[in-house]
Amino acid sequence: MPELPEVETVTRGLTPVMEGFVVDHVVQRRPNLRFPFPENFVGRMAGRRINQLTRRAKYILGYLDDGQVLLVHLGMSGRMTIFDNPVVGVPAPAKHDHVDFVMQGGAVVRFTDPRRFGVITLIAANEVATHKMLAGIGPEPLGNSFNAAVLAAGIARRASPIKTMLLDQRLVAGLGNIYVCEALFRSGIAPDRLAKDLKQDEIERLYREIRLVLEDAIAAGGSSLKDHRQANGELGYFQHSFRVYGREGESCTADGCESVVGRIVQAGRSTFFCPTCQK
Repeated sequence: MPELPEVETVTRGLTPVMEGFVVDHVVQRRPNLRFPFPENFVGRMAGRRINQLTRRAKYILGYLDDGQVLLVHLGMSGRMTIFDNPVVGVPAPAKHDHVDFVMQGGAVVRFTDPRRFGVITLIAANEVATHKMLAGIGPEPLGNSFNAAVLAAGIARRASPIKTMLLDQRLVAGLGNIYVCEALFRSGIAPDRLAKDLKQDEIERLYREIRLVLEDAIAAGGSSLKDHRQANGELGYFQHSFRVYGREGESCTADGCESVVGRIVQAGRSTFFCPTCQK
């Protein structure tokens, strides 16, 4: 599933061809994805200017000029691809190409989702903070409202493993399994440590590494895993920099460490870690 860096990468990729442009028309090829499309979705999008394109947690938000907000979630396998080369043109839609946003600026943005766990809907701008998909989401990990003190307060007296806590979107927005594993490894903190047992210096280190691993992934264009692509159709490359995720049985990448990466299951998710480097 695309995580925060991937969604941020897609949002940044879409901004030059969608933000400030009018939607000429929308081509909708099926009635639903994870949920049904809103009533008259095509008609409600036609002629609307996207004043701002931004991200909240793992959601892309397009603020329209009539007070609506286009809300997009990529689900497990969704991607958005830009076609803006008039020489090459727009390829014929394939089986899983469900929606085209045809912009008056000349670009076509295509939403593709083989598993159809993605979401495309419209909500009112004044409902963004309270909408059922967005309500209760914690601070953005790269924003000014998230810091070591906020993290410490959120995990204080919590008798849950720190890995599980970091996946709770009420604590911090947008963190997923991949980058939590990576941040814990970089911090030297074992994933099964109880959150309440972390010392202040460990919390401060963990906060720094959460930001750094996300910033590194965004700078590298997002990770692709099996099927994620940036909005321009290119694969991301951060997956080559994973130090523990998906590397069970392989040598630890830390200098001087002779251990191999282990894997445990926490809350139904695979957790990758180094049993020597993480305490």
